[in-house]
Amino acid sequence: MAFQLGAALLDACVLAILMKEDTYGYVLTQQVREIMNISESTLYPVLRRLQKEGCLKTYDQPFQGRNRRYYKVTEEGKIKFKEYFNEWNDYKSKVDKVLKGGIIDE
Repeated sequence: MAFQLGAALLDACVLAILMKEDTYGYVLTQQVREIMNISESTLYPVLRRLQKEGCLKTYDQPFQGRNRRYYKVTEEGKIKFKEYFNEWNDYKSKVDKVLKGGIIDE
């Protein structure tokens, strides 16, 4: 069984990964896939939206005769990530309390 994950959680995960280091789309997709099932066609619109909202910026680096587009978290993105992080901790705490209350003794 898999839990449905919303857009805000996906945004938070993308920002969290990019807080560690700048990276390009393919690597970012692989790292997000470790958390949730997502395709590149789903991820790129998220990246464009976060960029449009001022949370990310891009730059190109040459690689084997081509350019790779790297994504970097902006100051605005860092602020947004902190908001997501705090909201997640609050939400997780509430869910943990409910779920742990339902544990059945064996």
